[in-house]
Amino acid sequence: MAKINFGGVEENVVTREEFSLEKAKQVLKNEVVAVIGYGVQGPGQSLNLKDNGINVIVGQRKNSKSWNKAVEDGWKENVNLFDIEEAAKQATIIQFLLSDAGQIEQWNKIKPYLTKGKALYFSHGFGITFNDQTGIVPPKDVDVILVAPKGSGTSLRRLFVQGKGINSSYAIYQDASGKAKERVISLGMAVGSGYLFETDFKKEVYSDLTGERGILMGALAGVFEAQYNVLRKNGHSPSEAFNETVEELTQSLMPLVAENGMDWMYANTSVTAQRGALDWRHKFRTAVEPVFENLYESVKTGNEAKIVIESGRKTDYRKNLEAELKEIRESEMWQAGKQVRNLRPGTK
Repeated sequence: MAKINFGGVEENVVTREEFSLEKAKQVLKNEVVAVIGYGVQGPGQSLNLKDNGINVIVGQRKNSKSWNKAVEDGWKENVNLFDIEEAAKQATIIQFLLSDAGQIEQWNKIKPYLTKGKALYFSHGFGITFNDQTGIVPPKDVDVILVAPKGSGTSLRRLFVQGKGINSSYAIYQDASGKAKERVISLGMAVGSGYLFETDFKKEVYSDLTGERGILMGALAGVFEAQYNVLRKNGHSPSEAFNETVEELTQSLMPLVAENGMDWMYANTSVTAQRGALDWRHKFRTAVEPVFENLYESVKTGNEAKIVIESGRKTDYRKNLEAELKEIRESEMWQAGKQVRNLRPGTK
């Protein structure tokens, strides 16, 4: 296990060079891995496991959209595709990859099959960390582990097919068997991780919920809208406002940051852009840091979990969600975005 040091903080990182796929297959050779849920993470993780030669089955509610998707992806009923309870019964490792709301709903169906020596695997620390609200309390004689890819299941699968790997975090909540670490690292490599960094269930969910509500989705969408609106109010056309707000960021600048870092991107832009960015970043940091502090506190206290759980229980949640997404989709900014995307070379 490699150790890296940033700012005086030592971190444990596992790479493919240290822990090969062959080693992972050896550890998992007598395991039956049941992927419960075929929504966001289920397809990518299960297909990668199967392609890597792991004995994997899928458990999903019959006659659901996700069940039909699994069939389309090549899973065969009563061969490697079963209803949730049958898959959990056959498994030695249960990958609990339903949505957070789905985990709460299905927990009492899964729990009887968590017999001594089995492992319960998550890709999100939500259910365990907020178990006072979710009711997800595993038996003491099973391993409870986590591998959380830092991206969607779609990205995990796409990179795997390209021969690449997404970075993932791993954590151990409960080591009943004495082999939880071998299991979790093996599974992390087998689902297609490029490397694994160590965390715990609380840190994973705190950072994840903060990131989703913050820079990854919520803050990004809000900042897009704010800049677009200001440009439009000042007479800029929809396409110009969209290009300067979204298109240049996603198509030009972010790939440079991903490849070489923010300083490299700054160094390879004009002096005008450099100076403005370097000066204004301090203003934006000062302005938004209190919002992030408030956000993190809301996550840490369980308030965000409460909002998620209560929303998920509402029978009209999906209907209201579609109305919210429609508002975004039909806004001028994203309608302009649709037109701009259609003008990209090679889209027709």
